[in-house]
Formats: sequence, C-alpha cells, structure tokens
Amino acid sequence: MKEAILLIEDEKLMRVTLEDALKAAGYEVASFETGLEALNSLKDSAFDVIVTDVRLPDIDGINILKEIARTNDVQVIVMTAFGTIKDAVEAMKLGAYDYITKPFSLDEFFLLIERALDVKRLKEENIRLKKDLGRCYCFPNIIGESKEMKKVFSLVKKVSESDATILILGESGTGKELIATTIHYQSKRKDKPLIKVNCAAMPEGLIESELFGYEKGAFTGAIKRKPGRFELADNGTIFLDEIGDLPLSTQAKILRVIQERTLERVGGTDTLNIDVRIIAATNKNLEEEVKKGRFREDLFYRLNVIPVTVPPLRERSEDVRLLINFFLEKYNGKLSKNISFSRTAMDSLFLYEYPGNVRELENIIERCVTLSVSGIIEKDDLPSFISQKDGSDKKIFLSDVAAGAEKEYIIRMLKTTGGSKTRTAEMLGISRKTLWEKMNAYGIKS
Repeated sequence: MKEAILLIEDEKLMRVTLEDALKAAGYEVASFETGLEALNSLKDSAFDVIVTDVRLPDIDGINILKEIARTNDVQVIVMTAFGTIKDAVEAMKLGAYDYITKPFSLDEFFLLIERALDVKRLKEENIRLKKDLGRCYCFPNIIGESKEMKKVFSLVKKVSESDATILILGESGTGKELIATTIHYQSKRKDKPLIKVNCAAMPEGLIESELFGYEKGAFTGAIKRKPGRFELADNGTIFLDEIGDLPLSTQAKILRVIQERTLERVGGTDTLNIDVRIIAATNKNLEEEVKKGRFREDLFYRLNVIPVTVPPLRERSEDVRLLINFFLEKYNGKLSKNISFSRTAMDSLFLYEYPGNVRELENIIERCVTLSVSGIIEKDDLPSFISQKDGSDKKIFLSDVAAGAEKEYIIRMLKTTGGSKTRTAEMLGISRKTLWEKMNAYGIKS
C-alpha cells in the first residue's frame, strides 16, 4: 500500500513540481492551494505525512498545524521562506516534525519525508508490539478449554493483580515458563524487566555471582563490577525456573532477599535495596525435598504463598486437538506449507500419553510438518513410538466410571474425539447404539 502525502502550497509551480516528484517516487499525493481545502480533505482521508507552507492565502500554516494536532496524529513538515524562521520555530513547539527552508533541493526534501515516515512507522510498530504483547500473554498462547486449564486461567488472572510470590508446579514441558511470563505481563510491573533464570543450568560455582552480582576483584577474572540477575530485575519480576535444583547455601541467600528485600554483591560490603517480584517454578515435589533435607523448609513456605499447579497433558486430553491445530498452524506458517493430518494419524496422536507434555507434542508436530513431502501426514509418518501403539491402554470403559459422573465423562470424550460418536463409543467400550441411547437419556446434543 502506497504511503500518502498531503501537500499544501499556494505557489502553483512549487506545488506541481513537488507533487510530480512525490508521485514519481511512488507516493500517493493529494495537493491543495489553500489550507481550508486541505483541512476538509482530512475529514475523509488519512495521510502519513503532511507538508505545508507557513504562508497561505486563507489559513496560515501555524493554525493548520494547531487544527491537525487537535484531530490527527500525523507527522507535519513545515516549509518556510528564509525570513519566516521564527514561524518554523513556533511550528516545532506546536508539534511539527521538522521544517525545511526554501529554496531546497529535491534530495533534501525526500530525505526529510523519509525521516518523517520512519518516525511514523516506529510509532505504529510500538503500538502494534504493545498490543501483541498484551494479546500474546493474555491467554491465547496458553491453549486449553478443559476444566483443569480453566482453573489455571482463573488463578493466573487473580494472582497477576497482586505482588505475591508465586510457586508454579508441574511436570517438565507443561508450560510453567509461559505461565510465569503471562503473570508478569498482566501485572502492574509489565513495563519493567522480566529476568528469567534457569537454576538447573548454572554451574554451582557461578550461581551466586550470577544471581547477586559481584564487585571488581571479587575473584580471578572479575575485572569489573557486574550486577546480578536480582539487581537487573529491580522493580520488575525475576523468574527462578527449576528452583528445586539450587544448592542449600544459595537457598539461604535467596531467603534473605525475600525476607529483607536486600542483597550484597559477591565480594562487596554494600547492602542494596531491591524491589522484585519472585516467581519460582519446579518439576520436583518440594515437600518431599524438604523431608529429605535437600530444600530449606523456611524457603519453601516463603515461595509457596500462592501455588499454581499446571496439569500434565494426559489429565486434559480434551486440549490435545486444540494444541495439535495450534502447532500445525504455527509450523505451516513458519515453513510456508499447507500440511494436515489424516484421520488415523490424528487418532494415534490422541491416544499417545505425552510424557513430555506440551513441549513434546509441539516437537512432534514440528518434526512431522518439517519432514512431510506431501500434503497429508499419515499414521506411518508419525514417530514409531506413537504409530506402533494401539491405544488400548488409553481406553477407560464407561462401566468403570461412577454413575453420577457418566454424563460428564461422555461429554468429555465427545470433545476429545471432536464429536465423533463412532470413536467415542470405541474409547468408552460400548456400542454406537448404546452411546446414542445414553446421549438421549442425558439430553446430550450431538
């Protein structure tokens, strides 16, 4: 789409010359001799840059700029004669992007136009990024319609509004980091830093200097002062992933940070005050780790102010279809493909247990889309540990479900199979006729 320029110049030769040059450069141009005509055009059309002379026969450029500033957010370039620099300065104070003094070269003119457009593009990009950020970390990127995930969404929304310490629990690959990121970007600290630390990935000898920073000369190689992760997160959030892997000595120092909101750099004596929200995560059972003496009990209670438990994928099988479609769309777009799964392939994906949870499912979809040479991924194209399973261990027969929960379980399995009565009946261990009768009895609509 061509970028649009509004040109206001009462001198015909100048106006026609600039208009022709702008059109030749690929811009869409609307030119006017008077300010009133130009202002009327703004009611019906949008422009990316406005170029106006200061001296016009009806409304001068200063008043035009005031009107534009009141009703539009657009970059304005003011053209002035040598003797009207004072007007140009006033225009800049009123919000004009820049001014150019007549006579000027076309090269100088186009350079100014491009700079004004760059500012406009940057503003639009910032607005878009802020919208995307809010949208991305609201809930759309955390996929789930199951009852279990709805509970997580509700809790995340509540805890995001506070400054309370959060402990996110769940198996590897369930999306704990995404939950932490969402909490931060929905909190009042969203415009401040979010510092992420993988506690399991840091060598034990470097953990404290990484977390708390160090002074020059604190150890060999410390040639200058370096702030730690807590210091970098000041006024924002620090996410301590896999906190269950921290050594006991470091746990004691983190406890002090939580209790006193202060820290000291390694090799330093100055006490630094910090204001940091702490979100921690682990795939370990910290209560068991406390009993075994591998995790401090007092730190556990300090962290466990509000626990958020992310369920494993096997406990929310209704979400598998949503996740498959989400990742399929993601990698089709990323790889410029249009791949889909056959029915038998989808059945196999439904029946797999996913010990690696959502991360494993995403990896499987990415692998399938990347390696596919046709438009359809068949069952045999899936990894062998999925394609060779018959899924019989996944079936939970309806006879094993408590009578009071029968209706709810039938509805759940219908969602899992995308409404297929044949596949639902197979997974429940009943005939299609029996399923139909039970749906009628419970008032379950197909």
